[in-house]
Amino acid sequence: MIRKFFLKESTAGVIFSMPFMVGFLAFMFVPMMISLYYAFCDFNILSDPVFSGLKNFKTMAGDDKFWKSLNVTMFYTIVSVPLKLAFALAVAMILMKSTKATGIYRAMYYLPSIIGGSVAVSILWKRIFATDGLLNSILKGLGFQTTIMWLGNKNLAIWTLILLTVWQFGSSMLIFLASLKQIPRSLYEASTVDGAGGCRQFISVTLPLLSPTIFFNLVMQMINGLLAFTQCYIITKGAPLDSTLFYMVYMYQQSFEFYNTGYGAAMAWVMLLLVAVVTAILFATRKFWVYDGGY
Repeated sequence: MIRKFFLKESTAGVIFSMPFMVGFLAFMFVPMMISLYYAFCDFNILSDPVFSGLKNFKTMAGDDKFWKSLNVTMFYTIVSVPLKLAFALAVAMILMKSTKATGIYRAMYYLPSIIGGSVAVSILWKRIFATDGLLNSILKGLGFQTTIMWLGNKNLAIWTLILLTVWQFGSSMLIFLASLKQIPRSLYEASTVDGAGGCRQFISVTLPLLSPTIFFNLVMQMINGLLAFTQCYIITKGAPLDSTLFYMVYMYQQSFEFYNTGYGAAMAWVMLLLVAVVTAILFATRKFWVYDGGY
């Protein structure tokens, strides 16, 4: 009887899915529901939550720092993601040419994506762009006498974080590389016979057939950009003058530094809504530029 029970396909499916279901409920769904309740409460971790209705959201509407962090995050995402994807695609096309060292090159290009989001690399990046850091030392060696405040200038600081993000192009590059290899060579041969050059082949053959992969990378990287945290918190913490204050960093500050945990929970749900809206917009525009007709 017991053997028959375990041999049932539906029972086996339930048993093998239990670890995921338990983990999802314990570490995802339940915490999300708790944070949703906290979003409507006055809560500072040290005392019991007190239901306050829409107070946190009303406060958010009049919080200049909230809007500043949202603007900074949107600018960072809108600028860094296209640059990252363009750079990843360019490198992927270069690596399409097979040589004996191609495997080594691919590993080297992918390495920044493995370690790029770590605390150690963020600290290293901070030292590179410090006033007495490596970059200023190189510029002085080239004859520049002015010391540039890369992290102290409100117009330059955000670009150091964007540059770090673009440097982490490895994962997108590998996805592009795999997709490029799936494009039939016969299409390029046919376009060559028709007189198409390299640029025309890229525009008329490569980009249309690569558009589903571009769409996938765009969605994933937009979400990652909106949720960026480590590089800002370690390198600048929002300075100077909140010019690099990412949304997630401000949410962290409200929750764990200012002890406005209820307000931080409300910010988390606003970000969830923003991610959903951005993703929905991308999917809505998909039919206008993503080619799904196959090869």
